[in-house]
Amino acid sequence: MSVVINSNFAATVASNNLAASNDMLQKSMNRLSSGTKIVNPADDAGGLAVSMKLSAAAKRSGAAASNIGNSVSFLQSQDGVLKVAGKVLERMGELRTLYDDPTKNSNDKANYDSEFVALQSELSSLTSNTFNSVDLFGSGSLSVSVSEDGSSAVTITAKDLADSAAGIGTLTDTAIASLAGVTLSDITDAIQNVATFRANNGAEQSRLGFAQEVLTVNKANLESANSRIIDVDVAEESTRLARWNVLVQAGTAMLSQANQSAQVALKLLQ
Repeated sequence: MSVVINSNFAATVASNNLAASNDMLQKSMNRLSSGTKIVNPADDAGGLAVSMKLSAAAKRSGAAASNIGNSVSFLQSQDGVLKVAGKVLERMGELRTLYDDPTKNSNDKANYDSEFVALQSELSSLTSNTFNSVDLFGSGSLSVSVSEDGSSAVTITAKDLADSAAGIGTLTDTAIASLAGVTLSDITDAIQNVATFRANNGAEQSRLGFAQEVLTVNKANLESANSRIIDVDVAEESTRLARWNVLVQAGTAMLSQANQSAQVALKLLQ
């Protein structure tokens, strides 16, 4: 091999190897410090694209699950009002039966009427209850999305408590001012309507509960899939870090040796 001064091929190769090793060392340190395998898009362009979609889907799943939880709270509030309405109707039925007692005088019946009118007002108040400014009872249904892509939904059916046929509207009619204008059949029909509302409410709560469970499982699986793409394996990466660290130190030492090799030519000139 020729002994030259202007060109130092060994130093050039050592410098290139050192630069490559140092670059990999920096990447390994960045991955460990950030906890992710994809520090720059160039690290895994395809994986980054998939990861972004999985991450977005997982977040949408979480948001949909949160919306379902709010809808369940809406139904629970609705059922709470229906439960109270049922108790009020039970008392009205009791008052109507007591009102028919032939031993009661007109003053006694007037006292019963007084409570009946008060209960009428309470029933009317119950029909106008809201949840976060959304009517609990009305003629319109609500649609709740139960999938992260919005392709599936659960309908919360309309429960018009004030309706005369399907609700308790017959008993809240202002034209009825005393128990004499109400029959036991009117009260039992209203109780049946409230019972039907509560049964529908319970069925909807049950379905939403299962839908929320599916979203929770899907969210966990999406996060797990995303983790396999983007999260760094600390044990494996720390092994790489040790390797590149040794190579950088070795490369530095060899570059120093290569730079000194040209001094052999100087000795020939002495």
